[in-house]
Amino acid sequence: MWLDAFWSAVATLVAIGGLAAGRPPRPPARRAPGRGHQRARRRGVPGRVRRGDRRPAHAADERRALHDAAGPPRPAAARDGPAHRPGRVSGAPAPAVGPLLRQWRERRRLSQLELSNRAEVSTRHLSFVETGRSRPTPEMIERLAGHLDVPLRERNRLLLAGGYAPAHPQHGLDEPALAEVRASLRQVLAAHEPHPALLLDRWWELVDANTAVAPLLEGVDPRLLEPPVNVLRLSLHPDGLAPRIVNLAQWRGHLLHQLHQRIERTADPDLVALAEELAGYPGGVAPAGPHDVVLPLRLRAPDGEAAYVTITAHVGTAADVTLEELTVEAFYRLA
Repeated sequence: MWLDAFWSAVATLVAIGGLAAGRPPRPPARRAPGRGHQRARRRGVPGRVRRGDRRPAHAADERRALHDAAGPPRPAAARDGPAHRPGRVSGAPAPAVGPLLRQWRERRRLSQLELSNRAEVSTRHLSFVETGRSRPTPEMIERLAGHLDVPLRERNRLLLAGGYAPAHPQHGLDEPALAEVRASLRQVLAAHEPHPALLLDRWWELVDANTAVAPLLEGVDPRLLEPPVNVLRLSLHPDGLAPRIVNLAQWRGHLLHQLHQRIERTADPDLVALAEELAGYPGGVAPAGPHDVVLPLRLRAPDGEAAYVTITAHVGTAADVTLEELTVEAFYRLA
């Protein structure tokens, strides 16, 4: 303590000497805090600077002035600048992609460990994505969706939920982009004559058909033939083909099984509503016969009974949402 007093006296003498020589006094040298000062700071003695309060009082005023000079905050797109991710949707809602991916994983009856092994990501990261603690990139969404066998339409919805633009195109079948494919599909339908063939969309709605289909629709209520014509409704409705189907219980069970399989794959609410509607139609369900190798559609016809087997075809390399959802149903009449 006597050293502090000594140096204080020396500083006073130097200041007096400077005044005598006409020089302005030097500001007192800033001393390093001693042990007593540090103990006082730790105890929070009034008038002392506590830990965490080292900024001068005018620092808040300086920050406020800088904020006012900068003006209002820029929109997110401008704030991101060059780092703005390509394909990002500006102003996208809060992402819900994590819970959606979890729903798809549970629908496929996979554990987090199984999916992480297939997609070659850590279980920890997958858990963070599903709970919203980590925001997946478009590539990660596509990778997980691929291993979950998510259809293209639903993949676009996942990307939108994550705040990204859809990656898979969706054209109308009459648009020029699909003109060549549409012509090819019509060739398939025409080449199948004199047997019936249908082109259906995801909801079993009629897109196109060949001329051999018309005789099958005799006696059907015209209201069921107003577009859009749903083939499942047309087949099972009491005013449709149902009264003419000899093995209605078996055919009904077959169609409902197909419908539920597609619901499992797509989780489409419109298909769920269709299934509820069809479940209310009269008629039970029955399995195929124990010795049947194929389940035929048996129809009453003016010339007796006609039996048909069906072959289903898809566009195998579809990269467009519309094309992926198209199905060709070709009927072959048995002898």
